[in-house]
Amino acid sequence: MNIAARELTRAGCETIAVAGVRAACDWRGVVHFPELDLLVVSDLHLEKGSSHARRGRLIPPYDTAATLQRLAAVVDDYQPRTIVSLGDSFHDGEGAARLPEPFRDSLMAMMAGRSWFWISGNHDPDAPDDLPGETVEELAVAGLVFRHEPSKGHAEGEVAGHLHPCARIVQRGRSVRRRCFASDGMRLIMPAFGAFTGSLNVLDRAYRGMFREGAPTAYMIGTSRVYPIAGSLLRPG
Repeated sequence: MNIAARELTRAGCETIAVAGVRAACDWRGVVHFPELDLLVVSDLHLEKGSSHARRGRLIPPYDTAATLQRLAAVVDDYQPRTIVSLGDSFHDGEGAARLPEPFRDSLMAMMAGRSWFWISGNHDPDAPDDLPGETVEELAVAGLVFRHEPSKGHAEGEVAGHLHPCARIVQRGRSVRRRCFASDGMRLIMPAFGAFTGSLNVLDRAYRGMFREGAPTAYMIGTSRVYPIAGSLLRPG
């Protein structure tokens, strides 16, 4: 991708600060920390389709292909030195072993030449089979702490996933619900990136006590940009 195309792609990003560290919330569902040359993606849930198929629930088996294709485009754009996959990278502990060879090759190509950290998730607590990268419970970098599940209460510098945040607003009688980044400037909860992942409204009680002054700012993901929405404008549901 040439420089002009990269600048156009990134035009829809929203720049925020997390505990004083500059971050770009990308409309494609990732966060880039430019000073750290670090890209974060959360809740890929690779091989979710095959996991459900093993349990007799037949859903289209295209989730891994779609998720990796979107991720490859983001990685190609940013070319980061470090990538952090923030837990639940695979939908279950055997997901990496079931990964078809073409998808494994695609993932390996993204990992080549850079540091890659797998944060342990509740769906995939152990290191993925036969894949490089370092598996850790959490990762501390430059005053930030990357972990899968958000801590209860305030947690300065925490970047987490797990809850699959979304936000809902009502404007001119029309309800709009979208995945979002949720932040109060001190911590950040990432949206799920995976193709078959659901979402949980940031006003749900699961988020209670995590953000200063109640509801966070929701950085709602549109078709080509991120929209910052004040907590006072958010609606449940």
